[in-house]
Amino acid sequence: MNLKLPSQKVKQAFSGMAFVLTLLSVSALLESCTDNCDVTSTYTYYEPVYTTLPEIRASVALIAPQPIDQVGKIYFKDGFLFVNEPGEGIHIIDNRDPSNPIPKSFLKIPGTYDLAARGNILYADSYVDLVAFDLSNIENIQEVGRLESVFATYNSLGFYPSDTWGVVTDWKAVENVQHTSSECQSEMQAWGGFWHRGGVMFADAASFSSKAAIAPGNNSGAGIGGSMARFTILDDFLFALDGGNIQSIDLQDAINPVQKGTASISWDMETIFPHEDKLFIGSCSGMYIIDASSPANLDWISTYSHVRSCDPVVVDGDYAYVTLRSGNMCQGFTNQLEVINIANLQSPTLEKVYQMTNPHGLGIDNKTLFLCDGSDGLKVFDIADRMKIDENLLAHYPNFDAYDVIPFNNVLMLIGADGIFQFDYSDPTNIKQLSQISAQQ
Repeated sequence: MNLKLPSQKVKQAFSGMAFVLTLLSVSALLESCTDNCDVTSTYTYYEPVYTTLPEIRASVALIAPQPIDQVGKIYFKDGFLFVNEPGEGIHIIDNRDPSNPIPKSFLKIPGTYDLAARGNILYADSYVDLVAFDLSNIENIQEVGRLESVFATYNSLGFYPSDTWGVVTDWKAVENVQHTSSECQSEMQAWGGFWHRGGVMFADAASFSSKAAIAPGNNSGAGIGGSMARFTILDDFLFALDGGNIQSIDLQDAINPVQKGTASISWDMETIFPHEDKLFIGSCSGMYIIDASSPANLDWISTYSHVRSCDPVVVDGDYAYVTLRSGNMCQGFTNQLEVINIANLQSPTLEKVYQMTNPHGLGIDNKTLFLCDGSDGLKVFDIADRMKIDENLLAHYPNFDAYDVIPFNNVLMLIGADGIFQFDYSDPTNIKQLSQISAQQ
């Protein structure tokens, strides 16, 4: 399944090198080479640590609640919050009383970054696999299905050489590696480092994070995800962003999901948002509108392009709201909220731009916009007049770092670097904080 994008919209082909750039969060290239490259340099070498697939698949477990160390994606279903700990698992929180959320357990899933739920089944990635869990007994969550090797991202990195080795699950730093090159122009990679003995080398100043991600409408019993989601469910299908592709996975047999197709979009895709039978894809360079009425054969409708910047999107009626932010992985310097008219899906048009601090996730309920402005906290706007959003700030909570939100039934569920926050917005002019679960500092 390949979407037919017009030639001027076709993005750079997804490649292992391009994805390594995102994976390793490299923000500065090495100094360019001169004609005389016969030099010796000192590097920090990161050696890949492999874990076999049988080991990974055997290590799923439901354990006691764990402290929140690093927040990832957030999902709400039937009174419970599911909060991803990137690469480690999912925190299960009883949120039937938002003023007193109770951590119930931690679902240990190695290599997990995204999740979605439908009926009593929770779906999560685990490196190359999609895993299904039965939630009917929240006290005893069980793995009930697995679609193996459906996600190709890890294979694209070139670090998946055999079933014996498995996948890269960590990186081991080896300091002060000496590298002498007389042909550095051919050896230096576009992302700023060198392949070295099966690993990756960088200048000593380069940054590296072993936890970097490799990675609503009528959803027929599906839960609600945040705007930063890379998984979403429409009717009987799960759509999952996988590198430069969208995987279409049939959930009619809930515990035996079946891959039905792969659509190639763009290597820089970040987020996915469902609206009616359409998918709105946020990427570093624009918003893609996809027709999902035939789920196994997705059809491109149009692309709205913007300056290069991180980009989640939500939709409300005939308008899409996009936040653009600067950041190392996105290579951008723009921090703003864009309001885009999508009444004509074939020709989305920009209507208004509002400057922000460092906007991340956002959500809308009944003409109230909740915007996570990074280190500037939570901002709440009345958007009844889309041309005067900046004049209608209802509330501002500046003293924490905000990442993503889910507004539902007058309760706002928010995650950020400081943990999980919840607010009562039944009266948008008098928003009140209900609770907080702090993350470890």
